[in-house]
Amino acid sequence: MAEKKHALLIFTKPPISGLVKTRMTTEYGGFLTMEQAAQFYKCCFYDVCAMGMEAIAELQQENDAAVAADPSADKITYDFFCSTTPAESVPKVRELFEEVGPWYMDIHYLSDTGSTFDEHFNDACQQLFDLGYESFVAIGGDVPTMPKGHIKQAFQWLDYFQAQGTPGFVQAPCQECGTSLVGYSFNTPIDHTGIYYNMDGRPALDGYVEKLQEAGIPSAFFDPVADIDEVTDLAHSLSCMKAIREAAKHQPLFVPHRTLNWCEFMGIQISTPPNDNHDPRDYLDGNGEAPGEEVPAQQADLSPEELQRIAKGMTAIQEERQKGFEYERGKYN
Repeated sequence: MAEKKHALLIFTKPPISGLVKTRMTTEYGGFLTMEQAAQFYKCCFYDVCAMGMEAIAELQQENDAAVAADPSADKITYDFFCSTTPAESVPKVRELFEEVGPWYMDIHYLSDTGSTFDEHFNDACQQLFDLGYESFVAIGGDVPTMPKGHIKQAFQWLDYFQAQGTPGFVQAPCQECGTSLVGYSFNTPIDHTGIYYNMDGRPALDGYVEKLQEAGIPSAFFDPVADIDEVTDLAHSLSCMKAIREAAKHQPLFVPHRTLNWCEFMGIQISTPPNDNHDPRDYLDGNGEAPGEEVPAQQADLSPEELQRIAKGMTAIQEERQKGFEYERGKYN
């Protein structure tokens, strides 16, 4: 039986007014005050930590059961880490956890250093490896819709790659070609240098892919999860959080209650512009009107310009269909 340790790493800043989520404030075109932005981030951070702890607690229970059933199975310990900077921020983050009472498990703290985020990320990872952790999975404190399944599967894939003798890499993108989850093992030949501090405009996700291809590193990919930096990010995530809460009545999902409750307490409502784009489905299967039916009154009242636009659209659809038919025929002829 081998024994090994895995670490879940959360990057954070103390939720201080003017330090976090400033792009959502009125000073930068948003609608929150600096204090409200700090409150919002605190709720996100608590939800992310609770979700992460639940995920690795479930992994721990599963491994404990596997070892009990088969003493020759690998014994794995899952630990929770929180990393911040500078070192003076560690007590503030510790107080942040203490504000809401006891947590599911022990919380370990790191202080990461460097002149760029790449260097900070490398430093935090190296500290974990120096402490004897075989693999880590890292997420930020602003991804309240991160599924527990992403965390669990990320560790499982890293274990799988190690068992195959090919240490691997796991990642999930965010909504802007960056990442919402990253993880790898102590012997995976990769780091974060040149990923986030890139001066050539290359997205972080593409940067990792290039490193993976160059070194021949196997990887696992998970569905995108949005972090929340802008007002539009909040709109997307808030709608998702409501859908998660509803689906959790039937699925074993983690609901980010703190973030969702705070948004509803603040009266934040999501709206979209009216859809003025006509999409007359009755035209899709005909040449302008459904067979044997009169043109509906609301369509009969369309302007000549609208009718011309629709006709052009139908022509384009028919042309694409014809291309598709020709392609399918070519495959079987």
